[in-house]
Amino acid sequence: MSPLKGAYIQERHRTGTVVTEFVLTGLTDLPGLQVPLFLVFLVIYLTTMAGNLGLIFLIWKDPHLHTPMYSFLGSLAFADACSSSSVTPKMLINFLSVNHTISLVECISQFYIFASSANTECFLLVVMAYDRYVAICNPLLYPVVMYNIFCTQLIGISYIIGFLHPMMHVGLLFRLTFCKSNVIHYFYCEILQLFKISCTDPRVNMLLIFVFSVFIQSFTFMSIIISYSHVLFAILRKKSEKGRSKAFSTCSAHLLSVSLFYGTLFFMYVRPGSGSAENQDKLYSLFYSIIIPLLNPFIYSLRNKEVIGALKRIINK
Repeated sequence: MSPLKGAYIQERHRTGTVVTEFVLTGLTDLPGLQVPLFLVFLVIYLTTMAGNLGLIFLIWKDPHLHTPMYSFLGSLAFADACSSSSVTPKMLINFLSVNHTISLVECISQFYIFASSANTECFLLVVMAYDRYVAICNPLLYPVVMYNIFCTQLIGISYIIGFLHPMMHVGLLFRLTFCKSNVIHYFYCEILQLFKISCTDPRVNMLLIFVFSVFIQSFTFMSIIISYSHVLFAILRKKSEKGRSKAFSTCSAHLLSVSLFYGTLFFMYVRPGSGSAENQDKLYSLFYSIIIPLLNPFIYSLRNKEVIGALKRIINK
């Protein structure tokens, strides 16, 4: 950070001026790492977008993938693309820029888009678990239960809840004032970091974040576990070795994605806070905001013969 920027921050702190823009310190302040990190995260971002948007295009283009499971998977890929795009482009700009400022409106918008995408992903993972439960435990009823309109409604509800819930936290953010400092020691506008530099007591905000995080994450996680527990018992009862292998392959990919996603979210928003764990929190945030959207399309696609078959058909055409 430049001396001029440091003096500007100190002056704000001294005079108590209300802050309308922030400075994101990023992952590191070491000049020698900025360009290498830019290249690494540029490759990650381009791969993430290619993987998720490519999967959406493949599902849209190939009639063999016009099934409920792939509709949900396409919706999940879109949520991942939004999640990554809310964080990574600004981080890439800051790697090569001296000016790391972000306005209050941009900051809150970044938080809202990311939080909405993450919330939507929670509910889409529940929908996908329910889809696998019906497909494996009640295969004869599957076409009746998972009909097109119902699947569209499930996707719509996931997005509506996902985008409505963060509005409450955004509304409460506007009750806070920022006059102590405008430095956010993070690579994006993470809400817990905003609480740390608030002049207004943020305990109400923090309580609601904790309560709703516990409720949503616990409810969706337990729903997923219950669904897959039934699926596991149904798989073990199958007489066909081929049927067991196919069902287990599909569900293991889903469970891997769920484990990665919920593991980091629980550590960030449900566990008791720790002031000494700032770098650890950055690692968790980096994982669920950038790495998981990168991994998901490959987790769901690489072991999926239908997706690979669709890709081959598109390439052959």
